[in-house]
Amino acid sequence: MAYPKIFRQKALDALRNGHNRKDVNEMFGLANTTLRDWEILERETGSLENRPLNRKQLKIDLDALQEYCDKYPFATHLDAVAYFECSESGIRKAKKKLGITRKKTHHATSSEMSKKEPSTSKP
Repeated sequence: MAYPKIFRQKALDALRNGHNRKDVNEMFGLANTTLRDWEILERETGSLENRPLNRKQLKIDLDALQEYCDKYPFATHLDAVAYFECSESGIRKAKKKLGITRKKTHHATSSEMSKKEPSTSKP
């Protein structure tokens, strides 16, 4: 959980007022990297506000996914990921909501082929 802006400011003020890093860390119960990250944040942005998160699309339009699956029935999850610009787990979850299952093909292995009896065909 992120620390409030006021708390961050108080810790940096204590550091600027002559306290060394170890004292500030002990006073506020911080890790040294946390204090350093706040200094970098303030230097780069001029504020102690949290940086906005750059995340991919959170929800996939189920109607659009249904249309996509109808139009491209043999498309893989990775094809849908590229089309919708989201995560593969997101595509899997959305397809599950729509009741669309993965295509499963049963391939006979060489050991299964040898177990089968030879076909008897009449010449």
